[in-house]
Amino acid sequence: MRIAIDKSPLNRDNLAQHEVRGSGTYIRELINNMSIYDRKNSYTIIENKSVPLSGFDLVHYPYFEPFFLSLPLRVKIPAIVTVHDLIPLVFPKMFPVGVKGRLKWEIQKQALKNKNLIVTDSESSRKDILRIVSVNPKKVRVVPLAASKVFRKKTKEKRVLKKYNFPEDFILYVGDATWNKNLVRIAEAVKKTNTNIVMVGKALRNENYDKKNAWNKELASFQDIIKNDNHFFLPGFVEDEDLNDLYNHASIFLMPSLYEGFGLGVLEAMQAGCPVITSKVSSLEEVGGDAPCYIDANDSGSIAKGIEELLDNKRVLEEMSEKGLKQAKQFTWEKFVTGMEKVYEDVFI
Repeated sequence: MRIAIDKSPLNRDNLAQHEVRGSGTYIRELINNMSIYDRKNSYTIIENKSVPLSGFDLVHYPYFEPFFLSLPLRVKIPAIVTVHDLIPLVFPKMFPVGVKGRLKWEIQKQALKNKNLIVTDSESSRKDILRIVSVNPKKVRVVPLAASKVFRKKTKEKRVLKKYNFPEDFILYVGDATWNKNLVRIAEAVKKTNTNIVMVGKALRNENYDKKNAWNKELASFQDIIKNDNHFFLPGFVEDEDLNDLYNHASIFLMPSLYEGFGLGVLEAMQAGCPVITSKVSSLEEVGGDAPCYIDANDSGSIAKGIEELLDNKRVLEEMSEKGLKQAKQFTWEKFVTGMEKVYEDVFI
């Protein structure tokens, strides 16, 4: 089959930020690994929506945003779309959108229903899609992600510590700054433990944003809490090779999210041999299995207790590292490609 991977919506200014990590990473890994492992189909990247789809057998839209018109309402050839999660629709009070946003969602919802298949990353996200979009269950498939092969266990190197002026001992957070990331409770827990934390993410150190916007409330509160506290290190965006060194050097990877569509950071950390503290909500247990230390994400005291107990027990940390490495092997790009090939075949037949 001749398959078009249409990433043209991400070229718009208001969606370009998603190219940094998240959706941008997914698209790069999708294209790279389908090209490596799929010998039956050919792939073309569409970066301009003016390119006609008539020369293709199928189109895959690897990006979806419910409150922007990122997905065409109708397509003349078989079409699938990847929906990582619908978190803003699961928690509408935490992500208010106004009249225009609700109208755009109704249009995007119809566009979703018009596609042949919807692909998502976890059973948790599939349940959300079925409930919120109201589509035939046969039209929503789960194809779990894998972590980039850049993330691997290796000998600790001090190069990355010197590069960013980080301390020798620290725990690690990697992610965005939205409500579900639980930044305020992370900050509260770290303050209780008096430990160092490196927090990777471009948005975390952003100061040029609307603090009155409800979507930014968590970030604003977090920044107020950590102000002038030298236990918090915010490098912004970090390239993957450096990030892998941080996973390898960190004592613990901390991701006590209130909700996730998948939890790629958990998988990256496990693949690099970093012990994980996370929460037993949504998709996180699907990804982590029995490898992480699970805490109550709604209680900063529970998060702090998890950190302290693990830092005081090197044997447990070593056992968690081994469990994580084993669990991470359940998620491979070969399995991802096999799942996507089946999706493409079922749509085209």
